[in-house]
Amino acid sequence: MSGQRCWWCGEDPLYVAYHDHEWGFPVADDRRLFEKLVLEGFQSGLSWLTILRKRENFRRAFAGFEIDTVARFGAADVARLLGDAGIVRHRGKIEAAIANARAARDLIERHGSLAAFVWRFEPPPHERPVRMTRKALAALGSTKHSAALSKALKRAGFGFVGPTTVYAFMQAMGLVNDHVEGCPAGEAARRARAAFVVPQSSSAPA
Repeated sequence: MSGQRCWWCGEDPLYVAYHDHEWGFPVADDRRLFEKLVLEGFQSGLSWLTILRKRENFRRAFAGFEIDTVARFGAADVARLLGDAGIVRHRGKIEAAIANARAARDLIERHGSLAAFVWRFEPPPHERPVRMTRKALAALGSTKHSAALSKALKRAGFGFVGPTTVYAFMQAMGLVNDHVEGCPAGEAARRARAAFVVPQSSSAPA
């Protein structure tokens, strides 16, 4: 990719590929949205690169992040996951991931899809920075929109979804495009968003 990438992905091939092809591109697939919410929760206190390197292990351990399957996990699955050295073995985060699947299933029943619920919290364009610089990006730990989505997710029964965690989710899933000005991936993400059809909820906003 020609041009100046965002600095944060460094030179690690896995991180560069994530930056170039995933981060900031809009996502409407419920499984991917659920996966990212769960993994952002596991990332809390760690680097995202650590989680990215374990992502395939997480996918195997959590049944490909199929929401209905994870929602049926029980005590035996918790014990299995706590013994899995390929993931982050944190009981609270594991139990939250299972609870989050059940909460996501409920949201899908009410709104038609998890995507329809999540995308209601996309910030309007006029509330976004005109030029995203390294300094501006570094200052964006959370926003009023991530705080609102965090509050709504918690009310729905999700755990490990604080405003900062949720803002990282929004950045990754394309609800905001925080690539710095001049980054080729940022321009590609803008084109993808222009062509993206925002999922519509089958329920009125809560």
